[in-house]
Amino acid sequence: MPRKKAIVTGAEAPVIDDERANTLVANLVEYAKKKLYLGKYDAVYALNQLIAEFGFAAPASPDDNIGELQTDILDPLVGYAIERGLTDPEDALLYETKIMGYVTPAPGEVISRFDDIASSAGAEKATKYLNEISVNSNYIRMADISKNLRWNAKFPSGDLTITINLAKPEKSNAEVARAKSMPQTGYPKCMLCLENLGYHGNPRHPARETIRIVPMYLNDEPWFMQFSPYVYFDEHCIAISESHHPMKISDETFVRLMDFTDMFPHYFLGSNADLPIVGGSILAHEHYQGGRKVLPMFTRPARRRFVDPEREDIAIDILDWYNSVIRLSSVRRDSVQEVASRILAAWRSYSDESVGVLAYTGDEPHNTVTPIAAKENGQYVLYMILRNNRTDEKHPYGIFHPTEDMHNIKKEGIGLIEAMGTFILPGRLQGECVKIREILSSGAPADFKALSDPDDPLSKHFDMIVQLVSEYGTSLTKAEANKAIIDRINSTCVKILECTAVFKNDSAGAAAFDRFLCHVGAVKV
Repeated sequence: MPRKKAIVTGAEAPVIDDERANTLVANLVEYAKKKLYLGKYDAVYALNQLIAEFGFAAPASPDDNIGELQTDILDPLVGYAIERGLTDPEDALLYETKIMGYVTPAPGEVISRFDDIASSAGAEKATKYLNEISVNSNYIRMADISKNLRWNAKFPSGDLTITINLAKPEKSNAEVARAKSMPQTGYPKCMLCLENLGYHGNPRHPARETIRIVPMYLNDEPWFMQFSPYVYFDEHCIAISESHHPMKISDETFVRLMDFTDMFPHYFLGSNADLPIVGGSILAHEHYQGGRKVLPMFTRPARRRFVDPEREDIAIDILDWYNSVIRLSSVRRDSVQEVASRILAAWRSYSDESVGVLAYTGDEPHNTVTPIAAKENGQYVLYMILRNNRTDEKHPYGIFHPTEDMHNIKKEGIGLIEAMGTFILPGRLQGECVKIREILSSGAPADFKALSDPDDPLSKHFDMIVQLVSEYGTSLTKAEANKAIIDRINSTCVKILECTAVFKNDSAGAAAFDRFLCHVGAVKV
C-alpha cells in the first residue's frame, strides 16, 4: 500500500515499522499510568484495546525512556496508522484523540477520584487534579496553545492582556467543503452538551473521547464542570447546564454563580450576556466561564461608592474600568443576590436618551448584564457589566460595539472574557502584522494604491497603515516597527472596551451612571 503523508503537528510523522509501533503502544500505556493515574487493571484493559486497534497479536515491552507524549509517541503512532490505512491524513487529530481515549481514565473513575481529593484535601487540590488530567490527556493541547502570542499592555486606566489566537487555525477551503458534505445528525445538539462525553467526532465536530467532567448542582439543577480546551487564562473552566436550553440572565443566574463560588472559592465564575452582539459565541446552551482570578478587571479599585439604605452591609461600587461595571460586595450572600436582582430588573427597562441608552425598540429588548461572581477577602462579590445591544443606521454592528474602523483588529462580539480585559484576537493578525512591519521597515514609499485593493490581504488595515506611515515613515528598524504595531493594537483594544461602555467615562456618562444607581435606590457616599 502506498504511504500516505501524515501531517500531525506541523511536520511529517516519522516512518516506523510494526515492531516499533507496538513498542510505542506500550509506551503510551506507561505514560497513562504515570501521568493520568491509569489504574493497574484499567491499564491492562487499555493495552488490549490498543493492540486490537493496531492489529498486533501480543503486546511489546515499553522503552526505559518513553519520551515526550506528542513527538515521541503520538505523532509516529498516528503516522503509522495513516500508512496502514487505519485512518486518513485529514482525520489525524480525530484518530489521535481516539487512541488517547483508550488510556484516559473513565469518566466515572475521574469523578470518584475528584470527589475523594475534594473531601480529603479540598476543592483547590481537586480542580488541580482535573486540570492535570485535561492537560496530560491532550484534551487541552498545550503544544498548540503555547503557539499563541500573548502580552500585557499597561495603561493608567487599567492593564490589558492581549492574545493572538494561533491554537485554532482557520480551516482550509477543502476542510470547510468536506465538513459541509457531512450529514447533519443533530447529535450532539451543540459543542457543550453532555452527550459530547466520549463522542468520536467528525469534520464538523471535534472528537471528545478525552474530555472529563465533574457533575454538580447549581440552584438545585444538574450542571457539570469541565476545563476549556482553549485556555484563554489560568485554569479556564466552563460550567454547563445538563439541559440544552438558551442563555438567560435572571435572578437564578446569580444563585448559580454564587453556588459555584461557594464550592470553588479559588475560582471566579461569570456568564456571557443573553443577547446577540453583547453575548458570547454560543447562546443556544446555558453555560458560564470561570477560573483563576487573573483577569485585569479584578485588579481595579472603585471609582465611586454607593450604599443601600435598606442593607447597610453591602457596598455598591462603580468600578474604575473602561466599560460600565457595578461591583457589589458583602459578607452576606443574600444581600448581594437581592441587590443584584433589583439592579437587573431596573436595568432591563431603563432608558436614558441623553446617553443613547434605550431599553427597547418596539418589543425588542436591548438591556442586559454580564455578571461575574467571586469571593474576595472573605466577602461575596458580584460584578455586573451593563450591556446594551441596540443598533442604528450609523452603527449597524451595535451602538455599544467596536466601530467599523476597529474591525481590522476585532469584529466579533465582546463577550465575558474580553469585557474583563483579556482580548482574544484572530490568528490572521500574526501574518498581517509581519507584512505591515515590512512596509514600515522597507525604506521605500508605501504603495497605498495596491493596499486599497479589496483583494489585497492588508486592505482591511488600510486606514491603520496610512496612520502608521504618516506617523513613523517607512524607515523603522524591525523592532521599532513591531513596537509601533503592538502599540496601535493595544490602543485599539482600549477603544474597543470604551465602545462597550453604556455610560462613557466622561462627565455626561458619570452623571448618567449615578442617575441609574439612584434610580435603583442606591445613595452616593
